[in-house]
Amino acid sequence: MDEKKEVVKTKRTPQPKFWHALVVLVITVGIIAYSLIIAKSDSVHVALFLATCVAVLMSLAIGFKWSHLEQLMIESIKKSLQSIMILLVIGMLTGVWMLSGVVPSMIYYGLQIMRPSFFLAAVMIICSICSVATGSSWSTAASMGIAFLGISHGLGINPAITAGAIISGAYFGDKLSPLSDTTNLAPAMAGTDVMTHVKFMLIPTGITYAFTLAAFALMPLVANWIPGFHSVLYSGNAGIGDMSSAKALGEAIKDNFTISPLLLLPPLVVIVAIALKLPAIPGITLGVFAGAVMGLIFQKGCTVGDILNVSFGGYALKEGYVFTSAAYSEDIRGGVTDAVWALLDGRGGISSMGDTISLVLIAMMYGGVMEGTGMLAKFVGWVKKFVKTPGSVVALTEGTCIFSNVAMPDQYVSIVVGGRMYGEDYEKMELYPAALSNALESSATITSALVPWNTCGAYMTKTLGVPIWGLGGYGPWAIFNWLMPIMNVILAYMGISVADKNGVRLRKKKRLAKKAQMRQKH
Repeated sequence: MDEKKEVVKTKRTPQPKFWHALVVLVITVGIIAYSLIIAKSDSVHVALFLATCVAVLMSLAIGFKWSHLEQLMIESIKKSLQSIMILLVIGMLTGVWMLSGVVPSMIYYGLQIMRPSFFLAAVMIICSICSVATGSSWSTAASMGIAFLGISHGLGINPAITAGAIISGAYFGDKLSPLSDTTNLAPAMAGTDVMTHVKFMLIPTGITYAFTLAAFALMPLVANWIPGFHSVLYSGNAGIGDMSSAKALGEAIKDNFTISPLLLLPPLVVIVAIALKLPAIPGITLGVFAGAVMGLIFQKGCTVGDILNVSFGGYALKEGYVFTSAAYSEDIRGGVTDAVWALLDGRGGISSMGDTISLVLIAMMYGGVMEGTGMLAKFVGWVKKFVKTPGSVVALTEGTCIFSNVAMPDQYVSIVVGGRMYGEDYEKMELYPAALSNALESSATITSALVPWNTCGAYMTKTLGVPIWGLGGYGPWAIFNWLMPIMNVILAYMGISVADKNGVRLRKKKRLAKKAQMRQKH
């Protein structure tokens, strides 16, 4: 009797075929590509919603009921609610840290390390500081990036190489900063929290960052040793110029904010919270309160009302702002004023998270239908035959995310697709969820700036005025972006960027097992 019931139940459950999934994915790629490339839309939101409609229509044609599909979307959205709550708190944090002078102080002190002979490495470091502080690679590129490209022209340094250093530093923060939307979306897809995710990424990201920084630091030193490289690195003469623009930018920041080392305490509070394994929302909220207190103490005229306003609406420079320092020429002064506006104006606030949150919701709707109906599983079933080891599942996760960045050109979609496809495989192998979230960020987030028609690649090209590939492209010089996925796969096969379900890295686990065997022999 029970067997008959099971047969009836199986017959009533719609079973999608491979071509169903293929049609939906092809149409999805077409809709998004048309929206971004031909229609030149500023966002992927509506295109992704239309793709969700296509997935729903195909599911209805297969035999699924609307009530079931609606429930799949709701359940999928529930998985992202923690990420959405964190994004709201991050919006408040960014606005408060701008008003209180925390972010300006971080940028100001970062500028102090600038040296002509250390320019490229300094560009990467400062952009890293900015992106960690703001959680945004886009705002870093649109502000510090533009300023550094101007300086590079004065120094005679190849703008493509400078852009590569900018992108490398900007995406370091986009990948690692708890304030980044992708840093919150990836753990939500993997079933872990943002603090665990950030902590687990430190080793593979740190190793890649060290290699990248060393490359940029060594370039000026070896320029005369490698035949032809000097003419590649320097588009001008000797590559030595003054740093007046960088100094002027620092002065401009000081004109608008009280700068103090004590204003670096709020970021330290968040870092300590991460180290103490405090949950994400309380830890970031502590950073909000610490920044608010510092703002009331250090910034003249700052009131509780101002803090409440920027928490919702974000920080905005006062109208009539003028760079007042008389130390530099009028030309430099005007350019720096524009740079400060781009860097600091209109940052943070709950309201600023609306675009990201709405995109997350739509992406989760799409992912819920594709996963819940089994269409996604049908499409990738043959790929999973190659998943034999922890290293191979990391490699396939990254390969899928990179393919998604090309075919469905948006990093958010890639993170959702990769997380949905391989979450079950990580569970079967009893791997740490943060190993999945790290693989998602090491590929989906990082390589998005290397695809010309991806939303990130298109933005970076337009903002920096430098192509990605071809003659004078920044692609080969965005070392961190192409090295990160390669390095993470290598470390995965070595057992360093993968861990068991308890968070013990497999390399360490293997080493401990060998020691235990040695003790038993003796």
